[in-house]
Amino acid sequence: MVSPAYITKENIFNETPDMVFTKEHKHLVKEGEQWMKAVAESCSITAALIATIVFAAAITVPGGSKQDTGIPVFTENVAFTVFAVADAISLFASSTSLLVFQSILTGRFSEQDFRTSLPNRLILGLCSLMISTTAMMVAFSATLFFVFCHGKRWMLAPICVLAFLPILSFATFQLPLMVDLIYSTYGYYEYISKMVRNKNRPRLLPYGIRLFFG
Repeated sequence: MVSPAYITKENIFNETPDMVFTKEHKHLVKEGEQWMKAVAESCSITAALIATIVFAAAITVPGGSKQDTGIPVFTENVAFTVFAVADAISLFASSTSLLVFQSILTGRFSEQDFRTSLPNRLILGLCSLMISTTAMMVAFSATLFFVFCHGKRWMLAPICVLAFLPILSFATFQLPLMVDLIYSTYGYYEYISKMVRNKNRPRLLPYGIRLFFG
């Protein structure tokens, strides 16, 4: 237990609580760096693939274009508008995600960066990747509808169900990680604010670390 009044005080070895925590948990920084790089590398590959696919889809317009004007054939179709908007969102989101994950890979991974900087980047990258994946499936579903269904509205239901499955799978696997990241990152600030409001009450340090200082 450490009272807020003792946070900057030193023990008999002239060490503050922060110094003791850093010394006793040096391996956590290395393990965190390896884990975050592995996540960033795998997600970067996914983001790059999505960006490539949606860029190719935007260049090669489904249904082709009119030879005399170059305007897409299905311009007046509502489903084509949905495709165009979703494809653009997917491209922008995947590009953002790719750049964010690259910034993680080139980061310095210092102890201070693990508090807010790196978790914020990872949260932003995962959210952007989720948005790009969802928008890509929406664009693909719209393409299937206006190219192959020819106005058969009943086909929209099975297409939406099938498109929802990969989105649900991605969310199921990634949401727990995102929730943990958000809680561990912003829960720290909640702990600090509570500790400041209750200056006379001793609190546990983050992560349940108990340090005794006299």
